[in-house]
Amino acid sequence: MTDILPIKRALISVSDKTGLIEHARALTDLGAALVSTGGTHKAISDAGLKVQDVSAVTGFPEMMDGRVKTLHPKVHGGLLALRDNAEHAKAMKEHGIEGFDVLYVNLYPFEATVARGADFETCIENIDIGGPAMIRAAAKNYGFIAVATDAEDMAAILEEAKAHGGTTLALRKKLSAKAFARTGAYDAAISEWYANQLEDQAPAYRSLGGKLRQSLRYGENPHQSAAFYVTGEHRFGVSTATQLQGKELSYNNLNDTDAAFELVAEFDPSESAAVAIIKHANPCGVATGGNLLEAYKRALECDSTSAFGGIVALNRRLDKAAAEAIAQIFTEVVIAPEADDDAVAVFAKKKNLRLLVTGGLPNPAAPGLSVKTVAGGFLAQNRDNGRINAADLKFVTKKKPTDAQIADMIFAFKVAKHVKSNAIVYVKDGATVGIGAGQMSRVDSARVARLKAEDVAHANGWREPKTVGSVCASDAFFPFPDGLLQAVQAGANCVIQPGGSIRDEEVIKAADEAEIAMALTGMRHFRH
Repeated sequence: MTDILPIKRALISVSDKTGLIEHARALTDLGAALVSTGGTHKAISDAGLKVQDVSAVTGFPEMMDGRVKTLHPKVHGGLLALRDNAEHAKAMKEHGIEGFDVLYVNLYPFEATVARGADFETCIENIDIGGPAMIRAAAKNYGFIAVATDAEDMAAILEEAKAHGGTTLALRKKLSAKAFARTGAYDAAISEWYANQLEDQAPAYRSLGGKLRQSLRYGENPHQSAAFYVTGEHRFGVSTATQLQGKELSYNNLNDTDAAFELVAEFDPSESAAVAIIKHANPCGVATGGNLLEAYKRALECDSTSAFGGIVALNRRLDKAAAEAIAQIFTEVVIAPEADDDAVAVFAKKKNLRLLVTGGLPNPAAPGLSVKTVAGGFLAQNRDNGRINAADLKFVTKKKPTDAQIADMIFAFKVAKHVKSNAIVYVKDGATVGIGAGQMSRVDSARVARLKAEDVAHANGWREPKTVGSVCASDAFFPFPDGLLQAVQAGANCVIQPGGSIRDEEVIKAADEAEIAMALTGMRHFRH
């Protein structure tokens, strides 16, 4: 196996023709003979470059609407033959097979076709067959062929060829690995789409694929390596975001920012402005308001201590007034669908603050896949897109909630969905006033939320904490009355919870004795 291999012959067949002519011309300048297919052949030929049509190599025309053109021994023999194997060399000579030194193939745009909402048959027609077959053949034969699956690969090949007179074994191995990963991700996208089309919730095999968006300095901790990959799913958020300023995003930044934006998207921007402040993937303040400034101030008031160094997500276009308020404390990341120029100018003075604009809000009701790794495998489930409205509530106590309390119930339950279990959320007038997250006991979560609210009241010199007269939401049922009684002690006069405990009647009785209203949703929102 030779280290440096000159490029004498290249096979090119690309769907995305960006940079095609420049690459073809560079190969020609290196003395390489070009072979190509269909539209790629026409584009190269129209540019005045010499190129052989693959049908002249195979002796067969393209047929069946282009489905069959490269699946032929004279193509795959030229890709798979081991040039230093006497038997392979003999077969090549006997059958008139010439080898290729470079294969450049980018695949039919299946992922993009699905993303734009094409119908079933159109998606099927955009599944590439010959492309992956050629890529895998060339990748397997890395000792003799350099395989490119995108323009970046071709640039690397051409750079090496100009510097060394050919491709190095190290580069060919690297490109081989990438090529197998590309076809793997492509097949994963197809299989996931097909499973969704068939509404198969648990296909016999499940593959996950992604494209590297960013290599990260480290993971959750400095001793962990990490990277950010994007899938073919078009969901507004960190994967669609443009970073307008600030330091490079870290693993924890991305994780927390995703949590923040998914939460704030629960609130329809046409109904109210909303702001969510996140720390360690948990909200420390969420509020709605007539504008973003009002919503931010109300969210910050819930726990301004925890908000320091946090993530701020907004459901509307960021304006100057909100930006000026956010800039007053140290904030790691701000994410919004869009941002005014005046708001961007405000943050320009905070060079380390990262400002992201996404182009839109994710749909909280949209289906999707959620994955968590475990030892030796992974757990896959549907994204928690469950939502409740007033019509879904079952009022089980003697005292019934007012319309304003029902609105706060809905608000609190939306927030509780995004708090790590066990989750307790106190809400008053469309703003969180106490949040208890991640405790092993639901009683402790209720107590933590109450104590934090009391701390805020003391710091501000208020006569009483804002949990007095609030609504309390629990992400799961109260197994005993003790958790509910903690909410009563905090001053809550209304509770929303899923219900479903064998002791529901005991909990309802305790609520009646405390003379508070309670509603059951029938939907749990565990989050681990």
